[in-house]
Amino acid sequence: QVRLVQSGGGLVQAGGSLKLSCEPYGRLYNINVVGWFRQAPGAERELVASIRRGGDTMYVDSVKGRFTTSRDTTTDTVYLQMNSLKPEDTAVYYCAALEYGENRYNYWGRGTQVTVSS
Repeated sequence: QVRLVQSGGGLVQAGGSLKLSCEPYGRLYNINVVGWFRQAPGAERELVASIRRGGDTMYVDSVKGRFTTSRDTTTDTVYLQMNSLKPEDTAVYYCAALEYGENRYNYWGRGTQVTVSS
């Protein structure tokens, strides 16, 4: 079992920055990938960034160059640093864990609201 505790988020003006955290508890050794998803009102949930245990990262085009995901190897806490935020980044952001041997993200954080005002 894995539990993901999220923190961060809030309200920021366009051009500002926010940092999200995702701290895992439980079977940490079995986490292969941590993904960051977001869901805007009326939209589907989308994967925006991910980081593998080995450090490889992935970003969708809409956030490349603005968002950075990283991992603290001592605590396994994963971060999403979001810079140059735009109003279209407004959404609920979730972190999720993909375990080794699985083909879908099977553990989810509770989500945190990010609101970017213009």
